[in-house]
Amino acid sequence: MTPRLVLTTGEPGGIGPDLCLQIASQPLPCELVIAGDPALLSHRAKQLGLAVELESWQPPAPASHRPGHLFVWPVSTAASVTSGHLTAANARYVLKTISEAAKACLAGQFDALVTGPINKASINEAGISFSGHTEYIAALTGGEPVMLLTAPGLRVALATTHLPLTEVSLNITPERLRQTLRILDRELRGRFGISSPRILVAGLNPHAGEGGYLGREEIEIISPTLDALRAEGLNLGGPLPADTLFLPPVLAEVDAVLAMYHDQGLPVLKHLGFGRAVNITLGLPIIRTSVDHGTALALAGTGAADPGSLLAAIDAATDLVRRSRPASTCTLPS
Repeated sequence: MTPRLVLTTGEPGGIGPDLCLQIASQPLPCELVIAGDPALLSHRAKQLGLAVELESWQPPAPASHRPGHLFVWPVSTAASVTSGHLTAANARYVLKTISEAAKACLAGQFDALVTGPINKASINEAGISFSGHTEYIAALTGGEPVMLLTAPGLRVALATTHLPLTEVSLNITPERLRQTLRILDRELRGRFGISSPRILVAGLNPHAGEGGYLGREEIEIISPTLDALRAEGLNLGGPLPADTLFLPPVLAEVDAVLAMYHDQGLPVLKHLGFGRAVNITLGLPIIRTSVDHGTALALAGTGAADPGSLLAAIDAATDLVRRSRPASTCTLPS
């Protein structure tokens, strides 16, 4: 059966609407519905010189994709939108597209959620405490989120996500590591079909602490936790120095890497596969993927935005849906 995906447009002043319109011309491996403002999409299509037929959609209508056409689940912006400019007044619009789409996935109306890029600062400027897509969707759907980014030849999960660097060490706890690694192992098996995943774990400190001279988290927290999880049957390596962990010979036989914080692992992955990388949230009751980039305000409305990461996120979501359940039991909402 063909998976049905819902795609949020993201920050209205950024390239999210552009990308949604650009992929309309592509043959897609799924049914697709865009959660966003039809007037915004229509205006942006004219700005980009794209001929895209927009059709209003409401659940549970069919949503078979055809090139040059998009189904749009209408959500209205609160304020006017100018390409390349943020408007805090539209923060609640951004969050509404995400919340409605996530709830619809929980209700079985969609098989997976794909999210366009948003601007965290604009949402916080509107007086809404917001640390990121991953945490927001987890609060809506339940579960314990683990951020995983994938690129050709590499998967990187994060022990901590959107935290100031001064708070990272305090959040590297045995409980967090146990939870994160159990979820990562389980999802690599269940979502990705890897029967015995091999996971490498980075140390927190330079040289993985240098035997305690550069920090004791590896000795007192990370290593004992990995030993306990190995006793449960998890196939774990580390903790290893992050500066040598990402060398090709080390990664050759590895299914995933767990980095201790956001900017320890993601620069390597994005250097390897920017424009083809995908952000996947593990540990949720729904499948969620996203692009690997931000709102790129300077490119909005210019036609220069590259839809490669969005197409990769759609492909990844479709693959995860198909791997997560046998084809014989695949059903779409009636």
